Amino acid sequence: MSIFCNIIANKMNFKNLYSPNFSKNPRKMKDIKFIIIHYTGMQSKIESIKRLTSSKGKVSCHYLIDRDGKIMRIVKDNQIAWHAGKSKWKNFVNLNYNSIGIELENKGHEHGYQNYSKIQINKLIKLCLFLKKKFRIKGSDILGHSDISPKRKQDPGEKFPWKKLSKNQIGVWYKNQKSLDTKDIKKKNLNKLFYKNLFKIGYRYFNPKKKLKRNILLVKAFQRHFSPKRITGKIDQKTYEISHYLANK
Repeated sequence: MSIFCNIIANKMNFKNLYSPNFSKNPRKMKDIKFIIIHYTGMQSKIESIKRLTSSKGKVSCHYLIDRDGKIMRIVKDNQIAWHAGKSKWKNFVNLNYNSIGIELENKGHEHGYQNYSKIQINKLIKLCLFLKKKFRIKGSDILGHSDISPKRKQDPGEKFPWKKLSKNQIGVWYKNQKSLDTKDIKKKNLNKLFYKNLFKIGYRYFNPKKKLKRNILLVKAFQRHFSPKRITGKIDQKTYEISHYLANK
């Protein structure tokens, strides 16, 4: 580790762990364009660390933040950690190469999904602001795992405070505006406009011409991020309006 990295680690109060689960060839700083936020989805912090650092697991991340706000660095920034998996966002495919992965300790939907702790989120904000500056990452390119892999993932989930983070230019949010007049738009056309908006925002993995399960999962992923109290998988008026506001920011 360089002297510079040691200074930064001390400033951010990182605890350095090690995972063997990263690609052999390092990447250049300019290739890092995204931050992807996950939850661990495991019963405990110990189990999460064990999985992220075991060669048997074949998964890792760059940083893990526990519920007490302690930040652990698992893989160095210039190494390609295995966290995003099969994924798409705009013109990018399989985002491991172009992203920093941050895991938040949380049992997840399968084991008793929890509210994130206040200190955990505050430390995440601090870490994201540091990484944004270091790699010149756009706020709109800080995403959830479910945004880039809506068919497979739900994390960081509907309890994740995207609206709060957006006040620090981490991720994006929408401004409530006057309701759109859509009474003359047929349902079929409303759906088409919705998917057009999602494509413009950056979402992929859908086919608006067919009624597919993956379309419903995509709508749920969008709602989980931007309308967490209304996760129906249906394109209603509010869901369409949010997509319109975001696509036309």
